Amino acid sequence: MESARLFLALWPDAALRDPLARYRDAWRWPAGVSPVPSGQLHLTLHFIGPVPRQRLPLLGNALQVACAPFELALGMPEVWPRGVAVLRPASVPDALVRLRTALGTALEKLDLPVDTREFRPHITLARRAPGATPPAIKSAFCWRVNGYVLVESVPGAGYRIERHFPFS
Repeated sequence: MESARLFLALWPDAALRDPLARYRDAWRWPAGVSPVPSGQLHLTLHFIGPVPRQRLPLLGNALQVACAPFELALGMPEVWPRGVAVLRPASVPDALVRLRTALGTALEKLDLPVDTREFRPHITLARRAPGATPPAIKSAFCWRVNGYVLVESVPGAGYRIERHFPFS
């Protein structure tokens, strides 16, 4: 049975994605770095993993949760173990935590996996980047979050948005 490798994410629009990409490009990267392509920059809410394709049509309405738009301020650059360069928020808004919790509940009702690790919201800028250095000038990005997406990770082709979930 064929499956789709899925995750739920916040997906920036072009107004935010372009400045994020310029910020990513301003880092000093080591040789062998693997920058995340601009069109794939995102903040993962829940990694779901493989789901049989026949279940995809059932996920749409079941993954729709209520949430009001909120602001997310990004501006904390870090290089995590294994050389993952990220941009984190200085603080995590309660609305983001509530959204992630509601989506976790929806996943449980669908008998899909829910990650129980501590939620560390971030946008991955690059992989294989040990020793990378962020730009000397501090940057802050204000993200008006108006919805989330269900995304398929397609081997060799990147990410494909399966469904948008705009906030009402």
